[in-house]
Amino acid sequence: MIVRYKLNGDYIEQDVEPCATLLDILRDTAGLSSIKRGCDEGACGTCTILVNGQAVRSCLLLAVQVNGTDVTTLEGISREGQLDEVQEAFVEKYGFQCGYCTPGMILTTKALLDVNPDPTIDEIKDAFEGNLCRCTGYEQIIESVLRAAELRKRAG
Repeated sequence: MIVRYKLNGDYIEQDVEPCATLLDILRDTAGLSSIKRGCDEGACGTCTILVNGQAVRSCLLLAVQVNGTDVTTLEGISREGQLDEVQEAFVEKYGFQCGYCTPGMILTTKALLDVNPDPTIDEIKDAFEGNLCRCTGYEQIIESVLRAAELRKRAG
């Protein structure tokens, strides 16, 4: 099946198998390494991407379902070599250790801050309900989200 969508700002037209997940297409065909394969059940969040600005699990989405949408991965949020505010905040506040979950955490943060620019800690925890991290204990991740909100406010 032919699927047409926007991927990180570029228009894509691909022939995909009807049963191929977006995770498979993005990693194996497009070669984007930020999308990680974790549980394949949508429970861990390592495959999180943005579809029309909303955080979704690419392992649960068939590639044909993104026809006509705007898909963003971690590779698509920095511009001209400059890190996005969320990426800056995760670096500054050490919101990662091994880094396996980090792309999903960053994209979940972007989606949250786009609709709620000043989240409470409870709202941050709710947003990360489906994102698992085995290394950080989440404290640095929450601090990173709060810092990203602050950086966005400053950028205006």
